[in-house]
Amino acid sequence: MRHLLDTNIVSDLVRRPQGRVAQRIADVGESAVCTSIIVAAELRFGAAKRGSERLTDQLEQVLGALEILPFEEPADIVYGQIRAQLEAAGTPIGGNDLLIAAQALTLGHAVVTDNEREFGRVPDLTVINWLR
Repeated sequence: MRHLLDTNIVSDLVRRPQGRVAQRIADVGESAVCTSIIVAAELRFGAAKRGSERLTDQLEQVLGALEILPFEEPADIVYGQIRAQLEAAGTPIGGNDLLIAAQALTLGHAVVTDNEREFGRVPDLTVINWLR
């Protein structure tokens, strides 16, 4: 199973290039790790909003080392099913997190996140936390 890194995990890697996340990547192997275009977009927005050239450079180095997966069919179908199911149960999650979860489910990947509470609401999604 591959590991799809969520925004807060990649952000930690940007802030601590030799930290806990980097060690876990070394443990599982770089080929077992990827991230989503949604995560890359969120992080690039955050860097642009802060206006820090140093942060943008660090982010681009990290993203350049990760495989960034496009959002493709049939993840859109899975997204619709999960969103309807969570809303009917009264347990919706954020839109970007839902896109990331749908992508991970479609591909059979685990989501690595520090946001276990939100992603944990998605049925059948494997959620791993490398920061706790």
